[in-house]
Amino acid sequence: MTTVAFVLAGLAGLIHVYIFRLESLAWTAPATRAVFGTSPEQAEVTKPMAYNQGFYNLFLAVIAAIGIVVGISGSDDVSAALLYSACGSMVAAALVLVTSDRSKLRPALIQGLAPALAIVALALG
Repeated sequence: MTTVAFVLAGLAGLIHVYIFRLESLAWTAPATRAVFGTSPEQAEVTKPMAYNQGFYNLFLAVIAAIGIVVGISGSDDVSAALLYSACGSMVAAALVLVTSDRSKLRPALIQGLAPALAIVALALG
């Protein structure tokens, strides 16, 4: 189960790196605006907020990656702590997203399903 948890946490991390890229590096690009449903004007106004939010996603991905590396190195307790922290925060953010706007269920599932499954696999492992 630990391998499954590592794979799922890695996938969750990659998803969050992608979200970082959208929010912090490409927020005003037409393709990103289409994903988030923002106008050019809205994207310009919210660009500083999105830039900041994107880095939160990157930091969660980095913590998950470190947890995987530490786990592969044999430090199971430290790995579990890092993975529970990163994946738990990802799941919490997905819950905040869907509770703030019910129409955001699909993005919340994209953001939260892999880390939720990683937590389950880690707990069973």
